Amino acid sequence: MYPWNSAAYNSNLLTIQRTIPPNGYDDQDKLLSDALGIVRSQAFQMKRCLDKTRLMDALKCASTMLAELRTSLLSPKSYYELYMAITNELCHLELYLLDEFQKGRKVADLYELVQYAGNIVPRLYLLITVGLVYIKTNSALKRSILKDLVEMCRGVQHPLRGLFLRNYLLQCTRNILPDVVQAEDENEGNVFDAIDFVLMNFAEMNKLWVRMQHQGHSSEKSRREKEREELKILVGTNLVRLSQLESATLETYQKLILPGILEQVVSCRDAIAQEYLMECIIQVFPDEFHLQTLDPFLKSCAQLQSGVNVKNIIISLIDRLAAYNQRNEKAAGVEEGASVIPAEVQLFDVFSVQIANIVQTRTDMPLEDTISLQVALVILAQKVYPDRVDYVDKVLETTTQILERLNLNNISHFLSVNQELSRLLRICVDFYNNALTIIQLKNFCPLLDKFDYTSRKSLALYIVMNILENETFIPTADETDSVLAMLTPLIKDEEDQQQQQTTQEKIDPEDFAEEQGIVARFVHLLESDDPDMQYKILQAARKHLGLGGPQRIKHVLPPLVFAAYQLAFKYKSIADKDQMWDKKCQKILQYCHSTIAVLAKAELPELALRLYLQGALIIDQIAYTNHETVAYDFMTQAFSLYEDEISDSKSQLAAITLIIATCEQMTCFSEENAEPLRTNCALAASKLLKKPDQCRGVVTCASLFWSGKKAGEEMRDEKRTLECLKKGARIASQCIDPSVRVQLYVELLNHYLFYFERGNSLITVAMLNQLITKINEELPTLDSSEETKQIEMHYKNTLVHIRSRMESNDSTLEISFAGITLN
Repeated sequence: MYPWNSAAYNSNLLTIQRTIPPNGYDDQDKLLSDALGIVRSQAFQMKRCLDKTRLMDALKCASTMLAELRTSLLSPKSYYELYMAITNELCHLELYLLDEFQKGRKVADLYELVQYAGNIVPRLYLLITVGLVYIKTNSALKRSILKDLVEMCRGVQHPLRGLFLRNYLLQCTRNILPDVVQAEDENEGNVFDAIDFVLMNFAEMNKLWVRMQHQGHSSEKSRREKEREELKILVGTNLVRLSQLESATLETYQKLILPGILEQVVSCRDAIAQEYLMECIIQVFPDEFHLQTLDPFLKSCAQLQSGVNVKNIIISLIDRLAAYNQRNEKAAGVEEGASVIPAEVQLFDVFSVQIANIVQTRTDMPLEDTISLQVALVILAQKVYPDRVDYVDKVLETTTQILERLNLNNISHFLSVNQELSRLLRICVDFYNNALTIIQLKNFCPLLDKFDYTSRKSLALYIVMNILENETFIPTADETDSVLAMLTPLIKDEEDQQQQQTTQEKIDPEDFAEEQGIVARFVHLLESDDPDMQYKILQAARKHLGLGGPQRIKHVLPPLVFAAYQLAFKYKSIADKDQMWDKKCQKILQYCHSTIAVLAKAELPELALRLYLQGALIIDQIAYTNHETVAYDFMTQAFSLYEDEISDSKSQLAAITLIIATCEQMTCFSEENAEPLRTNCALAASKLLKKPDQCRGVVTCASLFWSGKKAGEEMRDEKRTLECLKKGARIASQCIDPSVRVQLYVELLNHYLFYFERGNSLITVAMLNQLITKINEELPTLDSSEETKQIEMHYKNTLVHIRSRMESNDSTLEISFAGITLN
């Protein structure tokens, strides 16, 4: 009766049929080209027959064209191209039939007629096409035809053919699925019928997709997995259709849709399918649905196969819900940090409990994945509940307990779990941007202690850099103590440090100095507005920083000393408000004295000397009770260091110059204390090892007797000033090197001029002429060199100065430059 059911036609189809299972896909281009050629030819014939209203012949051509989809030789990619070409041509048949039905020219029993096609693949494609036309022209048939189609598609159990057949069914019905809660005619179906239809199609497609994994030789496993990856979107489209049903409420999702999907996901026992479909659920359904179904979804995660990366699934869900919260915060215009998650949804608690359950159930989960889940929990807590520091602390506590159960300590920085743990702590630091919040996390330091020395130091550096960048001031002693406890790897040697450094290269001195410089900068942020609290802060800081050893304390203790000096000035400024200010100043200076003594004992005499001298100047300016005695002690300590610890000639000259400059500025000393200091300075300068140094040192001492203070006023001791200058001249004349000698003469000439201009009556024009004569005699004899050029330039500038004074008519000058011979 039907032309395509004849024996001759069936024989022809058997010739076309391709049933050889492929060991590999060879000659794909040729196979696809041949198939597409047949498709084009049959499609052309089908359209001609439709134009001539020869429907039976058109169906025959369509069946022949669809028979190409029975091949087993094409790869999924090539099969997809063939499928698209054929289904595009089927649209013409659908449009023709729809037009015929709408014109009233119906073909009786067409739905049954196409079922006589000789092979099941063409038969079902035609059945879906005709069924679609029937539904569009008579909605009362919708419910029964949809159910019939999804059931009859079970006839194709070949994975590749079955997947594309059911995808065709899904694509054709996407706009006609019933999407009402209750239809006027029950035969039209409702949303529940649509859900049953899609879920059944989804279940069968998933089975077909999973079955692909178990076909063929085990050596082709990787190829099959790649093919499955290419086809996964076909299965996922079912979930997209479910999410597009507008009449599907939250209750429907909770009771029908999600349980139906999860049942298939868990029961398929295939890692690839489970991981993809769980990710699909997260992405296609609304966030509001996820919030109300966290428990069943997360419980299903614990039942997935061992090969499933559960970590990525949960992190994806957390990221989506966190983004939902932030997005709706802006839309609702609520205060920043206020959660828009419904109050009945204990989001953090649910995730916390379920993640703990997953970790306990999935004993095969790598430790780094377990830690990654804790990282995701912290991110969730911070984004949804930014004010709940206790949530973050709870995660840190859980992480610490996990490591303790595994007896993990000193975790090497080479391990991947170390990287995840570091990320966990860095996220906390970055989010709060405040060390004062970090120290509220009671489990931060216990977790930090689980790292090896290198990682602890790296994290400590990360914390202190965050403090510096955000200028976070530490205003109390307890907070100072807590923050410095976190920074311990930077401020003192630790037990595992030496062991680790024996297996690695020693730290670069420049890197070490840079690290300690960062810590030194941090010290300046240990600051309180309350002076008494500031003193407690300095004491707490000293307790920690003083343990660093000579290489560290030279960087970190000086800032403490200067902070203490500043505190002394602060007490001075509130003297009218605090009657005890002078005693407190004395206590602070004692603190400074003892801190500097630590530096001196650590073989850092030059640094200690400078700090002692600075302290003497501070005491002189503050002028509290008994300040002269303390200042004198600071000066004598500096002298002791100079005499006992500094031996290098350059260092000696620099040190004695500083001591002289400090003595010159001091106003608090009585003559009884000042005279020994001046005398010792002059004596020390004259005992310097090198003659040039002696000359410069002795000449510098002249300032002690001219601008040095006596009874609070400048001394102006002309005689002793000149004695220093003459002694310098005698020492200069003893230098053997002529260039050094001339250089010293030029410097002496400048010193003589300085005091001459300022009214030292004992310095005469004859003395100046004598120095100029010596220079004029010896300078031309020097060998030509860069050094000689510098001496000549210095001397020339000096003469220019003298000439300008000689030519000046300045009446304010008390002395006359007349009589000075320049040539």
